[in-house]
Amino acid sequence: MVTTFRKLVSVLLILISLTLVTAKSRHFSRTLSPSSQKLRKEKLSHLHFYFHDIVSGKNPTAVRVAQAAMTNHSPTLFGVVVMIDDPLTMEPEPSSKLVGRAQGIYASASQNETGLLMAMNFSFMEGKYNGSTLSVLGRNAVLSTVREMPIVGGSGLFRFARGYAQAKTHTFDPKTGDAVVEYNVNVFHY
Repeated sequence: MVTTFRKLVSVLLILISLTLVTAKSRHFSRTLSPSSQKLRKEKLSHLHFYFHDIVSGKNPTAVRVAQAAMTNHSPTLFGVVVMIDDPLTMEPEPSSKLVGRAQGIYASASQNETGLLMAMNFSFMEGKYNGSTLSVLGRNAVLSTVREMPIVGGSGLFRFARGYAQAKTHTFDPKTGDAVVEYNVNVFHY
């Protein structure tokens, strides 16, 4: 009986030890120093480019993927959702040098004015920012002269990014719905 009791105690002690060791080695979160992530001094960068939203023709870059039953009767197209893969260029001409793409969605989120919810990534493919992205999530009141949207993050050289993007319509064709929008982006990053 004593031997069985000793074996049981030994097994329990081993299980408790394993539990304590395992519990100590698992972390949900921990504090890191910026240097451990190889973060250097924070920089402020300005980017300037043109966004080409093409909804017409054989190769649109913005495609309606969903809408509410009442969307086509709404003066603001409330409820429409558009998927985008829009080119970003150096100059407003479509033939200008491609620097990246705006990929994501926009949706008409206002019943009373033309106001879009923008959820997109600027994916860059030029220069030192090649392969890096900036994430935009915000409201775009498209009839305002200048619209400001937050930059909420990024990847690559824009890791830990925060800032804002200002959009200004350069051209809009009411017949086709195609638009060219000038973007000025100011972003803090490491």
